[in-house]
Amino acid sequence: MTKTKTAFLLIALFVFSALTQSVAQCGTFAQSSNPDDAETAHVLYRQQIKKGDFKAAFPMWKKAFKMAPAADGKRSTQYTDGIDIYKNFFEAESDETKKAEYATKIKELYDQMAQCYQDEASYAYGRKAYDLLYTVNAPRKEIYDAGMKALELGGEKTEYISFYPLTEAVLYLFPLKQLSKEEARQAYQKMMEVADLNIKNNKAEAATWKKTKEDTKTAFVAIEDYIFDCDYFKAKLMPAYKADPDNFDLIKSTYKELIQHGCTKDDPEIASLAAKYDQFAAKINAQKQAEFDANNPAMVANKLYKSGDYRGAVAKYRDAINQETDNHKKASYYMSLASIEGRKLGQKSKARSDAYQAAKLRSGWGKPYMLIGDLYAKSTRSCGDAFDARLVILAAVDKWAHAKSIDPSVAAEANKKINSYRKSYPDKGEAHMRGLHAGQSVKVKCWIGETVKLRVN
Repeated sequence: MTKTKTAFLLIALFVFSALTQSVAQCGTFAQSSNPDDAETAHVLYRQQIKKGDFKAAFPMWKKAFKMAPAADGKRSTQYTDGIDIYKNFFEAESDETKKAEYATKIKELYDQMAQCYQDEASYAYGRKAYDLLYTVNAPRKEIYDAGMKALELGGEKTEYISFYPLTEAVLYLFPLKQLSKEEARQAYQKMMEVADLNIKNNKAEAATWKKTKEDTKTAFVAIEDYIFDCDYFKAKLMPAYKADPDNFDLIKSTYKELIQHGCTKDDPEIASLAAKYDQFAAKINAQKQAEFDANNPAMVANKLYKSGDYRGAVAKYRDAINQETDNHKKASYYMSLASIEGRKLGQKSKARSDAYQAAKLRSGWGKPYMLIGDLYAKSTRSCGDAFDARLVILAAVDKWAHAKSIDPSVAAEANKKINSYRKSYPDKGEAHMRGLHAGQSVKVKCWIGETVKLRVN
């Protein structure tokens, strides 16, 4: 026999085998070797099914199914009845081996039903997915495959019941990396398309389809961040923003989530949202800054000082003093105020007054007196002649000496200053010429107005 004839014979045998198997699997009463016996078996088992006695129904069903699986060829009753029988057996059985056999039968019957009744194929696979999950607890990949077949074959005619097992299977398989991002997204998009078509065209079940759609969307929230892109999140988030376009919290959350999921400002809608976000953010930030500044004037004062706005800093320190109830903090503010007034603004008299306030609020603090001493020392050239200037030095030394006497922490600095100015004490001869002598009380001129005991060199 030639190779060509052999190949032709093999193909013919394959086709014949397939046709024979199809006829056997989808055979009707009329095609049975004994139609009467097949129909009688069908009627008998159906009577038991109606009574709920699946065990009694099984032998007659098995006979009817073997003789004519498709019954009269007009309805898939014998397949669905067989599935119900095996489901009943499965649920009542405790032996795992037998349960596995029943599960296999259930799967086979659904597949055969889909093949023999192609107009019911989507229904068969949808119900198969449902039973695989809720009855058999089959591997999730089998449930996914059955659910997707139901969608592919049924389109708009797909039964809503298949959405639930398919959704559960996707949510189980994707995190385990047994489904790709594209496969998970495709399942979702297909379900949404079918749901929308039914909501629009299937008035009798529109409410059921709306609920099914919402349930599916809610379930997919668990993985939406990982499988969807900008377009999905725009469709999800933009309607709420457009309904309340002046809600800053909504603008903020919408914008940030869209950017997070790959949206860019190249998209006009995103660019518009970004501009609005920036506008509102600037306004909100300004309000928050104003509130913060009002509640934290000391911090504002410090910033103003660092920026060189000394008068602004003085005003804010005054606000801080008026708001503060803690004397320790208030003393610090008075000290900062005095330092700026005396060293930056030349307001020495005010500075001394505020330094005294600081010392009054915090006992044993030497820094206010150190500051006053410094201010005195810087006034030597503006308080009379050379002898008067040396009297100013004595006033400064008195303040430094007092500072170290109450606050050891400033003693080193005070001693350094006192020692550096000791040579600048009034001249003994000059004092004598003015009728003054050591130990005598002398009034210091100009803004200082202090009385000091005369010390001479």
